[in-house]
Amino acid sequence: MAELVNLRQFRKRKQREEKQKQSENNRKKHGISTKFKREAAAREALKESRLDGAKRSPKE
Repeated sequence: MAELVNLRQFRKRKQREEKQKQSENNRKKHGISTKFKREAAAREALKESRLDGAKRSPKE
């Protein structure tokens, strides 16, 4: 005998899967831009240089 399927649940599952696929495509399409990536890298480099500049040298 065939397996019984609740059509409402089937439709909802299908809609969730389609929505998830659309979300993945949007994340790829509208991800972080190159400009923001460069700005973040520049901020990180500035932070590192300030941290390195504040280091004390060991006494000899």
